[in-house]
Amino acid sequence: MEKWVAVSGGGGGGGGGGGGRWSRWEDMIPEVLALVFVGMPADVLARTVPFVCRSWREVVAGPYCWSEIDLDQWCRRVDRSDVINFVVRRLVRRSRGTLRRLSAYRLSNSGFFSVATSVRFLSVLQIPMSDVTDRIVEKHAESFSTLSVLDISYCLKITSKGMEALGKHCKALVQLTRNMPPPEFETTQDDGVAAKVDDGEAMVIANNMAGLEHLELAYGKFSHHGLAAILTNCTVLQILDVRGCWNVKMEDNIEAMCAKIQSFRDPWEDDYEFSSSEDEGDNSSAEDVGLVDCNASD
Repeated sequence: MEKWVAVSGGGGGGGGGGGGRWSRWEDMIPEVLALVFVGMPADVLARTVPFVCRSWREVVAGPYCWSEIDLDQWCRRVDRSDVINFVVRRLVRRSRGTLRRLSAYRLSNSGFFSVATSVRFLSVLQIPMSDVTDRIVEKHAESFSTLSVLDISYCLKITSKGMEALGKHCKALVQLTRNMPPPEFETTQDDGVAAKVDDGEAMVIANNMAGLEHLELAYGKFSHHGLAAILTNCTVLQILDVRGCWNVKMEDNIEAMCAKIQSFRDPWEDDYEFSSSEDEGDNSSAEDVGLVDCNASD
């Protein structure tokens, strides 16, 4: 059975039916069909669209639909790094170098390696809660020189070393999200409690990411010294979130610098919502959810 689509016409024509025409899906060029599909979630795009007709299947199998890959919600449901890495590798290869945005949870080194060795124009990389390590980041950071937006929240195996490598190579970076779990507290000499202070990441940001306009550092371990360095060097900051950074003392000079920022969330605001995929996993495999044909080759 032939598939038809209504295409709006340029003619005037009032009333109920004028001005439009009908065209077969098979007659539409792949680039136009891709514009129809790109707004769909990646799992729906890969699981449903290919089975409608051959022209749709050919478009989804090509690179046109995969310049932006948003697997955020699917990764939360699956919650298995092996499956996520497999799917990311397949879809990144399918993009054939056109990938500009990737959003995925629970990525590990193999998935990160696949992205790093396949992209040329990646602008947005959002991989919170991933198991990517400093070693792989340092080795491939130069592959991400076109990044403008980076989210490495809850990536516990990335430290200041990995962040420094990214900062040195990602000079176009304007947005960094590095929210972390609440820090552990230690007993002080006077039997009080305090979070461990570590200004390493803050100093890396201050010294290597001066072009940042949007910075989120919820529950960072840095002190007011680290924040002062960021405020001094990152002079174009418009959005700064340091909620839960309890080692920061909002002294007069720091408070004055923060007051100049368009949107500032201070350490003691308590409306922060944690991002978690716990209890959302459905233990699916890549084949079960239909994101890829595990027997096919791209």
